Amino acid sequence: MTAAARDERDVLVVIGVGGMGEAIARRQGTGRTVVLADFSEAALDRVGGTLRSDGFEVVTQLVDVSSRGSVADLADAAAELGRVTQVVHTAGLSPVQAPRDAILTVDLLGTAIVLDEFERVIAPGGAGLVIASMAGHFLPPLPPEVSHALAATPSDELLGLPVLASITEAAAAYPFAKHANHLRVRAASTSWGAKGARVNSISPGVISTPMGQQELAGESGGQMRAMIDGSGTGRVGTPYDIADAAAFLLGPDASFITGTDLLVDGGVVAAVSTGRLDLRGGR
Repeated sequence: MTAAARDERDVLVVIGVGGMGEAIARRQGTGRTVVLADFSEAALDRVGGTLRSDGFEVVTQLVDVSSRGSVADLADAAAELGRVTQVVHTAGLSPVQAPRDAILTVDLLGTAIVLDEFERVIAPGGAGLVIASMAGHFLPPLPPEVSHALAATPSDELLGLPVLASITEAAAAYPFAKHANHLRVRAASTSWGAKGARVNSISPGVISTPMGQQELAGESGGQMRAMIDGSGTGRVGTPYDIADAAAFLLGPDASFITGTDLLVDGGVVAAVSTGRLDLRGGR
C-alpha cells in the first residue's frame, strides 16, 4: 500500500475481542483496516484468523490496557495504518473472573488510559466508544467531590484516590468502575471534541457472551435471571444487539451525541428504578 493510500484508509480499533468485540468488528469492519487488540494471544489468533478468512483486512496486536506504554504503542501502531476513525474499548473483567484489585486496574484505570492515548490519534470526524455496564447505573449516588475526582483526576493517579480504600470486594469494585467509566467518558467528550471527535459509552445488560454466561453460572446468576424475566423485553441480549447500538453511536446519525451513556439492557434498569422489579426479593 502506498503512503497516500495508507493515509486515506480508515482504521477501526477494537480493544477486547470477546463476544461483543468480535460482533462490533464484523459490524463496522467492512472497508476498513481492523486493528484487533487483546491481552490474550490465543483470542487474537482465533478471532483475527476467522475475520481474515471472511475477507476482512485485520491487524492484531497484544495489549495490556493497564499499561500506558502498551496502550500508547497500540495507538501509535493504529495511526501508522491510516486514519483512526473508530475506537471501541470492550476489554474488562467481571467479579467472577477477577479479584477487586484486578477489576479496578483493568476496568477503571485501563479505560482511562485508553481514552487518553486514543485522544492523541483520533482523526477529525472520528468517534470512540467504551463498553461499560448497566451495573454502573445501580451504584448509589456518589458525593459530588467523589464524582469530580473520578472524572478529572489524571489517569495515572486514579488508583490512589482515597475513596477506593472503602471498596474491598470484587462485587463492589465492578459497578464502581463502570460508573466511573461513564464519568470519564463525559469528561473526555470536551477534549475529544477539540480534536473534532466524539466519544460515548454503552452500558449493556445481561448479554450472552462467554463473560455473561460465566456470570449467569455464578453466585449472582439467580438475580440476573430475575432481571431478565422482569425486564421489558424478557430476554437475554446478544452481542449483535450491542453491535447495532455501537454502529449508531459511531456513525454519522449520532453526530450530535457525545459524552453520554446509552443503556442497552432490555429494560432492566427501567424496571428496577420504577419499582416494577425488586431485586431484593425477585420479581
